[in-house]
Amino acid sequence: MALLELTDVEARYGQVKALHGVSLAVEEGQVVSILGANGAGKTTTLRAISGMVRKSGEVVFAGRPIGRRSPEAIARLGMAHVPEGREIYGALSVWENLLIGACCRSSRKEAKKECARVVDEFPQIAQRRDQQAGTLSGGEQQMLALARALVSRPTLLLLDEPSLGLAPKAVRDFYEVVSGMNRELGLTVLVVEQNASVALDVSSHTYVLEVGRVVLDGPSSDLRRHERIRASYLGY
Repeated sequence: MALLELTDVEARYGQVKALHGVSLAVEEGQVVSILGANGAGKTTTLRAISGMVRKSGEVVFAGRPIGRRSPEAIARLGMAHVPEGREIYGALSVWENLLIGACCRSSRKEAKKECARVVDEFPQIAQRRDQQAGTLSGGEQQMLALARALVSRPTLLLLDEPSLGLAPKAVRDFYEVVSGMNRELGLTVLVVEQNASVALDVSSHTYVLEVGRVVLDGPSSDLRRHERIRASYLGY
């Protein structure tokens, strides 16, 4: 069953059309990746899903049309979006950043309880809960961005270029956490990546975007062997 489905989604920034009829589906419990060069429409696709850009077409999440809902309303339905660049609050502590992610909780007590639960799953940041977030390493900041998203207990996690600017070990550590949550908790993930090898490794299905259109999709294991993907994204 598709947890998320896009049908003929178009999006624009002013007069510039960024998406030209994108259709895709993410099954419950899947990790799905979106590949594409700069300007292909990957980030815009995530923004269209989470209500952050003007769009037309149909977006259905958990059986509900969400095309006209605000980002806040979509988040309350169980979707969390980790944007490119992480967008943590560098002047605040790690703990304060987590509390911001828990703002939809019914009470401050409940928010603190949820933050404590999540931080225990991230040893990389647990010992730094009182540290200013801007002083963390890039990998630690990305883990914080992920933890902040998870305190809302989402059913769907959107990740935008999480490996950008990170050392290979930090990338591996990050995706080990994401893959573990997918396996153990059934968390559904839609990830945008320029690192094609990583994206194909962590996902079960991949969509390839070019200039705002889906030009190829299929099981990630099949696309890894596809001549077009090998030549354009894997370099062999």
